[in-house]
Amino acid sequence: MKSSIAFWNILLKDMKNYYLKPPNISWGIIFPFAWMLMLFIKSKSTFSITEVFPGIVAISVLFGTTSLLSVTITFERRSRSFERLLLAPFKTELLVLAKITGAILFGIFNSIVPVLLSVLYFKSVVINWPILVSGVFLLSVISTLLGLFISVSAKEVFEAQTYSNFFRFPMIFLCGLFIPVTALPLIIQPLSYILPVTYGVDILHYAISGNNFLPVAIDLIVLVAFCFILFYFSIYNIRRKWIV
Repeated sequence: MKSSIAFWNILLKDMKNYYLKPPNISWGIIFPFAWMLMLFIKSKSTFSITEVFPGIVAISVLFGTTSLLSVTITFERRSRSFERLLLAPFKTELLVLAKITGAILFGIFNSIVPVLLSVLYFKSVVINWPILVSGVFLLSVISTLLGLFISVSAKEVFEAQTYSNFFRFPMIFLCGLFIPVTALPLIIQPLSYILPVTYGVDILHYAISGNNFLPVAIDLIVLVAFCFILFYFSIYNIRRKWIV
């Protein structure tokens, strides 16, 4: 079996069976609106779109990718369809790459809605579009790999969702989405630096307002390193736990 044929068939199957369903598509549209409405009600006035723009984009990507991938992988493992794929004559790395590509594309799609809304309606300024695109892509990849890591560790769908929330909700407050990392208590800040989403959000801040706290080169290097670590650690767990 050619690797390219296997890759595209797995990807297309996931897109058709999971990602292109109406509830998932509406999730990427409604979720950013809900967060913006919440911020508007909380402030009771027009909020600064520049301050919340990176956080809205990041939270849309983070929740969309981790939710879908952790559920799809766990569901396929429970129905043993994932095990049948593991028996196919191609590498495990290719299989996992095909499974996560759909979630990465879905994460990028999720980011389009808040980006267009912020730029076209709220007239937010983006000072560096290439960096913004790079930040969204890397944030989608790292969020997807976090979902993969969670799904490999879970046996049931409800376990995957519970583990996802255990990681995701602290990230809202620790990764600089709406509260700057430098504004957190000093005793908590080290937790922020061990979470990969922090570096993705910092890239978005740089691209939108230039209000980043780390050099962009460091953000990029750390994110790429986290991607390789999470990917190969997940591969290791799949081979250790799922392949007898």
